[in-house]
Amino acid sequence: MRRKLLGIAVVAIGFPFVFTPPAAAEGETFVLRPGDRGEAVAMLQERLRAGHYYHSRANGVFDEQTKFAVWAFQKDRRLRPENTVGPEMWAAFDRRARHRPLVPRGASNRVEISLRDQLLTVYRRNRPALITHISSGAEEHYCENGHCGNAVTPVGDFRVSRRSPGWTTGRLGSMFNSLYFTGGIAMHGSTSVPLRPASHGCVRVPLTTSKRLYAMVKPGEPVYVRGKIV
Repeated sequence: MRRKLLGIAVVAIGFPFVFTPPAAAEGETFVLRPGDRGEAVAMLQERLRAGHYYHSRANGVFDEQTKFAVWAFQKDRRLRPENTVGPEMWAAFDRRARHRPLVPRGASNRVEISLRDQLLTVYRRNRPALITHISSGAEEHYCENGHCGNAVTPVGDFRVSRRSPGWTTGRLGSMFNSLYFTGGIAMHGSTSVPLRPASHGCVRVPLTTSKRLYAMVKPGEPVYVRGKIV
Protein backbone atom coordinates (compact mmCIF):
# COMPACT_ATOMS: atom_id res chain seq x y z
CA MET A 1 0.00 0.00 0.00
CA ARG A 2 1.26 3.49 -0.87
CA ARG A 3 -0.40 6.70 0.19
CA LYS A 4 0.25 10.37 0.89
CA LEU A 5 0.30 11.75 4.42
CA LEU A 6 0.75 15.49 4.95
CA GLY A 7 2.70 15.61 1.69
CA ILE A 8 4.95 12.70 2.73
CA ALA A 9 5.43 9.44 0.91
CA VAL A 10 4.52 6.61 3.26
CA VAL A 11 5.07 2.97 2.48
CA ALA A 12 3.30 0.53 4.78
CA ILE A 13 4.47 -3.03 4.46
CA GLY A 14 3.29 -4.98 7.45
CA PHE A 15 4.83 -3.65 10.65
CA PRO A 16 6.63 -1.48 11.53
CA PHE A 17 5.92 1.31 9.10
CA VAL A 18 8.66 2.49 6.77
CA PHE A 19 8.69 6.28 6.67
CA THR A 20 10.41 7.70 3.54
CA PRO A 21 11.42 10.45 3.22
CA PRO A 22 10.34 12.89 5.96
CA ALA A 23 10.11 16.04 3.86
CA ALA A 24 7.07 18.13 3.03
CA ALA A 25 5.95 18.41 -0.58
CA GLU A 26 6.60 22.14 -0.51
CA GLY A 27 10.28 21.46 0.21
CA GLU A 28 10.05 22.45 3.85
CA THR A 29 11.51 20.24 6.54
CA PHE A 30 8.93 17.90 8.06
CA VAL A 31 9.15 18.20 11.84
CA LEU A 32 6.98 16.91 14.69
CA ARG A 33 6.85 18.73 18.02
CA PRO A 34 5.16 18.30 21.41
CA GLY A 35 1.48 19.13 21.10
CA ASP A 36 1.19 17.85 17.51
CA ARG A 37 -1.59 15.40 16.72
CA GLY A 38 -2.49 13.10 13.88
CA GLU A 39 -1.52 10.03 11.93
CA ALA A 40 2.11 11.09 11.57
CA VAL A 41 2.46 11.16 15.36
CA ALA A 42 0.79 7.75 15.63
CA MET A 43 3.32 6.38 13.15
CA LEU A 44 6.14 7.89 15.18
CA GLN A 45 4.77 6.19 18.30
CA GLU A 46 4.51 2.85 16.48
CA ARG A 47 8.15 3.10 15.44
CA LEU A 48 9.22 4.00 18.96
CA ARG A 49 7.16 1.16 20.42
CA ALA A 50 8.69 -1.34 17.98
CA GLY A 51 12.12 -0.31 19.29
CA HIS A 52 11.02 -0.65 22.96
CA TYR A 53 11.23 3.09 23.69
CA TYR A 54 7.47 3.76 23.94
CA HIS A 55 5.24 1.68 26.17
CA SER A 56 1.63 2.55 25.47
CA ARG A 57 -0.82 2.54 22.58
CA ALA A 58 -0.27 4.86 19.65
CA ASN A 59 -2.80 7.61 20.36
CA GLY A 60 -1.57 10.13 17.77
CA VAL A 61 -0.78 12.78 20.42
CA PHE A 62 2.76 14.07 20.90
CA ASP A 63 2.43 14.12 24.68
CA GLU A 64 5.00 13.96 27.47
CA GLN A 65 5.32 10.17 27.24
CA THR A 66 6.11 10.48 23.53
CA LYS A 67 8.68 13.18 24.28
CA PHE A 68 10.46 10.92 26.78
CA ALA A 69 10.49 8.09 24.22
CA VAL A 70 11.94 10.46 21.61
CA TRP A 71 14.72 11.44 24.04
CA ALA A 72 15.50 7.78 24.73
CA PHE A 73 15.70 6.97 21.01
CA GLN A 74 17.89 9.98 20.28
CA LYS A 75 20.33 9.20 23.09
CA ASP A 76 20.45 5.51 22.20
CA ARG A 77 21.29 6.43 18.58
CA ARG A 78 23.89 9.02 19.59
CA LEU A 79 21.75 11.97 18.51
CA ARG A 80 21.45 15.18 20.51
CA PRO A 81 18.29 14.84 22.63
CA GLU A 82 15.70 17.46 21.78
CA ASN A 83 11.93 17.77 21.67
CA THR A 84 11.59 17.96 17.90
CA VAL A 85 11.60 15.02 15.49
CA GLY A 86 13.21 16.07 12.22
CA PRO A 87 15.05 14.56 9.23
CA GLU A 88 18.02 13.29 11.25
CA MET A 89 15.81 11.24 13.53
CA TRP A 90 13.60 9.95 10.69
CA ALA A 91 16.76 8.79 8.90
CA ALA A 92 17.95 7.04 12.06
CA PHE A 93 14.82 4.88 12.08
CA ASP A 94 15.93 3.32 8.81
CA ARG A 95 19.36 2.35 10.13
CA ARG A 96 19.92 -0.88 12.00
CA ALA A 97 20.09 -0.36 15.76
CA ARG A 98 23.47 -1.30 17.20
CA HIS A 99 23.03 -1.59 20.91
CA ARG A 100 26.21 -1.51 22.96
CA PRO A 101 25.78 -3.53 26.15
CA LEU A 102 27.50 -2.04 29.18
CA VAL A 103 28.14 -5.56 30.50
CA PRO A 104 28.37 -7.92 27.49
CA ARG A 105 28.91 -10.94 29.75
CA GLY A 106 26.28 -10.00 32.28
CA ALA A 107 23.20 -12.03 33.14
CA SER A 108 20.91 -12.64 30.17
CA ASN A 109 18.06 -10.96 32.09
CA ARG A 110 19.37 -7.75 33.64
CA VAL A 111 19.06 -3.99 34.00
CA GLU A 112 21.84 -1.74 32.69
CA ILE A 113 22.05 1.92 33.69
CA SER A 114 24.36 4.27 31.81
CA LEU A 115 25.10 7.43 33.77
CA ARG A 116 26.97 8.89 30.81
CA ASP A 117 24.02 8.50 28.44
CA GLN A 118 21.30 8.81 31.10
CA LEU A 119 19.67 5.66 29.76
CA LEU A 120 18.26 2.54 31.37
CA THR A 121 17.94 -0.69 29.39
CA VAL A 122 16.20 -3.86 30.48
CA TYR A 123 17.54 -6.98 28.77
CA ARG A 124 15.61 -10.20 28.27
CA ARG A 125 17.62 -13.13 26.90
CA ASN A 126 20.42 -10.65 26.13
CA ARG A 127 18.16 -8.53 23.94
CA PRO A 128 16.88 -5.03 24.81
CA ALA A 129 13.24 -5.20 25.90
CA LEU A 130 12.84 -1.70 27.39
CA ILE A 131 14.94 1.43 26.82
CA THR A 132 14.13 4.60 28.72
CA HIS A 133 15.39 8.07 29.46
CA ILE A 134 16.39 8.58 33.10
CA SER A 135 17.59 11.26 35.49
CA SER A 136 20.19 10.04 37.98
CA GLY A 137 21.97 11.67 40.93
CA ALA A 138 22.82 15.35 40.47
CA GLU A 139 26.30 14.77 41.95
CA GLU A 140 26.13 17.67 44.37
CA HIS A 141 25.84 18.12 48.11
CA TYR A 142 22.32 18.78 49.40
CA CYS A 143 20.49 19.52 52.62
CA GLU A 144 16.71 19.12 52.61
CA ASN A 145 14.23 18.71 55.46
CA GLY A 146 17.07 18.27 57.93
CA HIS A 147 18.74 15.56 55.89
CA CYS A 148 22.10 16.18 54.18
CA GLY A 149 24.06 14.02 51.78
CA ASN A 150 25.66 13.70 48.38
CA ALA A 151 23.38 13.22 45.38
CA VAL A 152 25.32 10.37 43.78
CA THR A 153 24.07 7.28 41.99
CA PRO A 154 26.58 4.54 42.89
CA VAL A 155 28.43 2.67 40.16
CA GLY A 156 28.78 -1.09 40.44
CA ASP A 157 27.05 -4.47 40.29
CA PHE A 158 23.86 -4.73 42.34
CA ARG A 159 20.64 -6.70 42.59
CA VAL A 160 17.06 -5.63 43.18
CA SER A 161 16.67 -6.11 46.92
CA ARG A 162 13.05 -5.06 47.41
CA ARG A 163 10.09 -3.55 45.60
CA SER A 164 7.57 -0.97 46.76
CA PRO A 165 4.43 -0.63 44.60
CA GLY A 166 2.58 2.63 44.12
CA TRP A 167 3.47 5.93 45.72
CA THR A 168 5.70 6.22 48.78
CA THR A 169 6.81 9.50 50.33
CA GLY A 170 9.94 10.06 52.38
CA ARG A 171 12.03 12.99 53.57
CA LEU A 172 13.39 13.62 50.08
CA GLY A 173 10.16 13.40 48.11
CA SER A 174 7.77 10.95 46.50
CA MET A 175 8.60 7.82 44.53
CA PHE A 176 6.39 5.58 42.38
CA ASN A 177 6.86 1.82 41.87
CA SER A 178 10.27 1.74 43.53
CA LEU A 179 12.82 -0.97 42.77
CA TYR A 180 15.62 -0.71 45.36
CA PHE A 181 19.02 -2.01 44.34
CA THR A 182 21.41 -0.67 47.02
CA GLY A 183 20.40 0.79 50.37
CA GLY A 184 17.80 3.49 49.84
CA ILE A 185 18.73 3.95 46.16
CA ALA A 186 16.01 2.84 43.75
CA MET A 187 14.80 2.96 40.19
CA HIS A 188 11.40 4.66 40.42
CA GLY A 189 8.79 6.64 38.58
CA SER A 190 8.77 10.40 39.02
CA THR A 191 6.81 13.42 37.83
CA SER A 192 10.14 15.18 37.19
CA VAL A 193 12.58 13.48 34.81
CA PRO A 194 14.48 16.36 33.17
CA LEU A 195 17.22 16.23 30.56
CA ARG A 196 19.90 16.40 33.24
CA PRO A 197 20.89 14.46 36.36
CA ALA A 198 18.65 15.90 39.07
CA SER A 199 17.86 13.26 41.71
CA HIS A 200 19.24 12.73 45.21
CA GLY A 201 20.84 9.50 43.97
CA CYS A 202 17.92 7.40 42.76
CA VAL A 203 17.29 6.64 39.12
CA ARG A 204 14.16 8.48 38.02
CA VAL A 205 12.13 7.16 35.08
CA PRO A 206 8.93 8.52 33.52
CA LEU A 207 5.76 7.48 35.35
CA THR A 208 4.18 5.44 32.56
CA THR A 209 7.47 3.68 31.85
CA SER A 210 7.87 2.86 35.55
CA LYS A 211 4.72 0.72 35.38
CA ARG A 212 6.22 -1.41 32.64
CA LEU A 213 9.59 -1.51 34.39
CA TYR A 214 8.02 -2.62 37.68
CA ALA A 215 6.10 -5.40 35.94
CA MET A 216 9.27 -6.70 34.23
CA VAL A 217 11.96 -6.53 36.92
CA LYS A 218 11.75 -8.93 39.85
CA PRO A 219 13.62 -9.23 43.17
CA GLY A 220 17.14 -10.55 42.77
CA GLU A 221 17.55 -9.31 39.19
CA PRO A 222 21.04 -7.94 38.43
CA VAL A 223 21.41 -4.17 38.06
CA TYR A 224 24.63 -2.89 36.48
CA VAL A 225 25.41 0.81 36.82
CA ARG A 226 28.26 2.12 34.70
CA GLY A 227 29.90 5.30 33.44
CA LYS A 228 30.08 8.79 34.76
CA ILE A 229 28.17 11.97 34.15
CA VAL A 230 29.84 14.14 31.52
